[in-house]
Amino acid sequence: MSTLPSESDGLPPRGGVSSREGRSSVYRGRFAPSPTGPLHFGSLVAATGSYLDARANGGEWLVRIEDIDAPRTVPGAAEDILKTLEGFGFEWDGEVVFQSRRIDLYHAALVRLQLAGHVYPCACSRSAIAAATSRNSIDGGLLYPGTCRTGLKEGAAARAWRLRVPDREFVLHDRVQGESRQNLERDVGDFVLLRADGQYAYQLAVVVDDADQGVNAVVRGVDLPDSTLRQRWLQQCLELPSPNYAHLPVAVNANGEKLSKQTRAEAVRFGQGSAVLAQVLEFLGYRVPAELCRAPTAEFWHWAIGEWSMAKVPAVRAIYPGSAPAAAEPFRFGVT
Repeated sequence: MSTLPSESDGLPPRGGVSSREGRSSVYRGRFAPSPTGPLHFGSLVAATGSYLDARANGGEWLVRIEDIDAPRTVPGAAEDILKTLEGFGFEWDGEVVFQSRRIDLYHAALVRLQLAGHVYPCACSRSAIAAATSRNSIDGGLLYPGTCRTGLKEGAAARAWRLRVPDREFVLHDRVQGESRQNLERDVGDFVLLRADGQYAYQLAVVVDDADQGVNAVVRGVDLPDSTLRQRWLQQCLELPSPNYAHLPVAVNANGEKLSKQTRAEAVRFGQGSAVLAQVLEFLGYRVPAELCRAPTAEFWHWAIGEWSMAKVPAVRAIYPGSAPAAAEPFRFGVT
């Protein structure tokens, strides 16, 4: 078994960001929400963690709207997200990027993979895959059995394009969660880059966008590490650099479900300002002085940037906010 070189060579397991040869040493992070609804407490955790890590490292913080999945995009949600971020005092660098306006970049990347032989057309429907295998992938879906890997059957029409994955172990050194390992062939299977409905997959879009924007540090929720190693392989296939990664605990409800639109997570509103941000910092392992809960957001951010260290973030996958210590009063998900 071989392993892909760590993207965090020289990086302390729970320390700051370092650069690799050929990569700019200027920290460039991002927050990339999907406009499927308003920001909730869990998405505010990801925004806050990524923002503080960028600013504490003297770096840039970008905002990207990941609206590549058109059927899930809610009209007006992107504007609401940006207004909420502004209301909490977030300040991003450069223009906001929308994935829906970058389709040509994803197409060019797919063509490059086609020419290199890294991808192949697939004619399989979900029912055909279900009939061919009962093995589950690491994220719960059926593991693709490789039916079309050696070519389409006579008369079959391509429905999607899949990336070939190797039978080897990949290693991720995460700045919060530590080391994780994954054999892509055994745990994931060849995965889709262009879907049957003509939509480019998230995995391709995020890899292309991070490279195009020069992102070298990714801070996001811990629900995504299983995808990260797929992205690392795709980065290698496209000969793109791999960022450093830090995956924060996700906020869950009393039933242990991740806060999301599907679980009816309540939206955060910026009218509570620093009080809500203090709840987020408490969630991430910090003790916030009570007086800062009532301070202007600019004063709160000045304190938080000076205090920030990724080493303080709990190395756990999920936290129920109601079980965490409160800054001023019990967590209410910032709802007004």
